[in-house]
Amino acid sequence: MNSFYVFSGKKIKRVFLLIVAALFAAGIVYVESDNITVFSEGSPSAIYSIPTDKKVVALTFDISWGDKRTQPILDILQQKGLKKATFFLSSPWSKTHTETVKKMVEAGYEIGSHGHKHVNYSSLNDDEIRKQISTAHQMLSEITGKEPNLIRMPNGDFDKRVLRIAEQLNYKVIQWDTDSLDWKNIGADNITKRVIDRAHPGDIILMHASDSSKQTHLALPAIIDQLRAKGYEFVTVSELIQQTEMKNKTIQDQ
Repeated sequence: MNSFYVFSGKKIKRVFLLIVAALFAAGIVYVESDNITVFSEGSPSAIYSIPTDKKVVALTFDISWGDKRTQPILDILQQKGLKKATFFLSSPWSKTHTETVKKMVEAGYEIGSHGHKHVNYSSLNDDEIRKQISTAHQMLSEITGKEPNLIRMPNGDFDKRVLRIAEQLNYKVIQWDTDSLDWKNIGADNITKRVIDRAHPGDIILMHASDSSKQTHLALPAIIDQLRAKGYEFVTVSELIQQTEMKNKTIQDQ
C-alpha cells in the first residue's frame, strides 16, 4: 500500500522559513541600528568600538549643515575642559564655515571626513564613491592643513565596495557602538540616560552638531559630568584606536 503525505501551504512555508533561518544562523550576524550585517573574513573593516579594559571613550560629532548648534557645543567642551573629541565634517559645510573649523583645529580637536554630498554612498558607482571621498579629502586638507584619515559615511551607510574604496584611499571607516539618538530630539534627559546607560570601555559615541539636533548641547554637560563620575576619560578616535588592536568587524554586505 502506498503512503501519501499531504503538506498544507502553511506547513511548506514553515519548513522553508526554518531552512532559511538555519542557513542564516550559520553565519556571524551583527545587529547595528536595526540593520542586520553579515561578516566574513578577508574584507575591509569598519570600526565600531575598541576592545579594552581601560575606561576610555570617544565623543564624536557629525556636522553636515546649519549655523546654530556647533558653537554652543564647542563652548560647552571648552567650559568643561574637554580637549579630546572627534568631529566628522562634510566638506560643503566646512567650506562655508572655515573659521569654525579652524577653531576646532586650534583647540586640538580631531577632524574626520563626513564625505562630500550627504547621500548614501552604497547607492553610487565605484567612480562616484571615489570622487565623493577624494573631493572631501582635498577640501578638508586645504582648510585644516592636515590630511584626514578617518571617515564616517553620510547616514552611516556603506557596503563592501565603499569600505574597499575607502581603504584604498587610506581611510578608516568609523561607525559607533552607542547612538545617542540626539538626531531624533528625544529630550535632553533621554539623550543623557541613553548614553550613560550604554557607554562602555572603548566605546565610540555618536552625537551631532547639525541644526537638526536641537537638544545635543542641552544633554552634553550632564553626559560629560556623569561619564567622568564613572571614571571615564575622553580621547579622540585615533587615540582610542591606539589603545589596543582594532576590533575588526568585516563587512560582507549591509
